[in-house]
Amino acid sequence: MRCPFCGMDNTRVIDSRPADENYSIRRRRSCDGCGRRFTTYEKVEAIPLTVIKKDRSREVYDRNKIMGGVLRACHKRPIPVERIEETVDAIENDIFRIECKEIDCNDIGEIVMNHLKDLDQVAYVRFASVYRQFKDVNTFMSELKKMFDSSDNPSI
Repeated sequence: MRCPFCGMDNTRVIDSRPADENYSIRRRRSCDGCGRRFTTYEKVEAIPLTVIKKDRSREVYDRNKIMGGVLRACHKRPIPVERIEETVDAIENDIFRIECKEIDCNDIGEIVMNHLKDLDQVAYVRFASVYRQFKDVNTFMSELKKMFDSSDNPSI
């Protein structure tokens, strides 16, 4: 680390501690050249994620959109808010685990549906009906049949 006072490259870390609720590290440094002290902060660089929408336009990833969709799917269901937040955290972890700069909205939708299937079957069907744009009762019944066939407990 270059000293901001004399420009020398040789500095030492005197003290390190977490900062910003453990999202960064505060380092107190000393310059071997001029002896002055200064503070630096180290943060993980977040790679911006771009979502490719159905019309092929692009927008910056927004966690609030996933939270809104999950909340609408879980509306009036007996699911604690903490479980919903944990589910959205897990969805977001899966999205960022892909390690791409761009992700298709269809991939996000599939990830959300996989997590909702484990959270609540009614919420899953609600989300699927909007996400898959069910046009009639037959497509709705087809999705229910797939869910029943893959489930050990086919009760909703």
